[in-house]
Amino acid sequence: MNLISTLKGSNLEHFFPRGWDLEKLDQCCSHKSGEVFDPQSHWHKGFAPVACDDDTVFAFMMGHEIALTIKQARDAGKKLAVIWPVGPMGMYRWVVYLLKEWNVGCDHVYGFNMDEWSDSTGKTLPPTDKGSFQYSMENAFYGPLGKLTIPEKQRNFATKDNLPQYGEKIAKLKAEGALLVTVFGIGRVFHVAFWEPHFAEEYKSLDEWKKPTHRLGAKLHPLTIEQNALTSFRSRTTLVPCFANTIGPGLFLQSDKIIGGADGAYSRGFMWQGMSLWVALRYGPDMWVPASFMPTLPGKLFFIQDLAGPLEADVN
Repeated sequence: MNLISTLKGSNLEHFFPRGWDLEKLDQCCSHKSGEVFDPQSHWHKGFAPVACDDDTVFAFMMGHEIALTIKQARDAGKKLAVIWPVGPMGMYRWVVYLLKEWNVGCDHVYGFNMDEWSDSTGKTLPPTDKGSFQYSMENAFYGPLGKLTIPEKQRNFATKDNLPQYGEKIAKLKAEGALLVTVFGIGRVFHVAFWEPHFAEEYKSLDEWKKPTHRLGAKLHPLTIEQNALTSFRSRTTLVPCFANTIGPGLFLQSDKIIGGADGAYSRGFMWQGMSLWVALRYGPDMWVPASFMPTLPGKLFFIQDLAGPLEADVN
């Protein structure tokens, strides 16, 4: 007896996105922990998951990958466009530390925050609001970099006016030889940025789904809201907005490299991101599961080892 066998007639019967194959989701999570590294047929040959012992190691290893990517682009004389998340966050202190140790300036980097809280019209929180992603980014990364930081004119935030310009700005940079790197986390409902699975309902084909570069006032799934209550608002659900501005697959699927992170593991075996990790790796490309496309791109997905499970009942 489980959720799948008892779903009909329950309060959850119409809760999950219509296009989810619950049996397939469950199958993705049924493997032994070591099997998380087994290459799948849909993985890009340049993609690999990377296990980290704990959140400290995770933050350093992911931060090193970002800092090294910035340094390599500078050494090669290339511009670098980076799509940034605000979650995970721990890696930014190490990016700052390493770039300062190496004395690597970031005037060749163009930053694009992938999302921001909003109302239904796309109006965002003010940048001085501690709950805003712009505030978090300025205080965790841009500010601490000091004289090495990305110039203000090259920082982009997902506001109502600026987000619709991302596609054109990034296309111009790529035409000038810039590389596009997407740094990302994986949502509880398998989103990338706030590109939610239920958006697939609006598109007639996968090709159509792949085109949008952004969405203003995106309607968030209840599980996304609750995830963010737990991870960003100390469990206070009432503080979490129901809408957000977000990039779309028309941008993140253009990535020349991805740097992903899954750190949603707590003490005593508690976690929220184990299923998200396994489904992203195993489901196979499907517009109802946005994160399923990320292994089709070159790069790395760092994760805390505990998330590999096994994902089974635990009475401890």
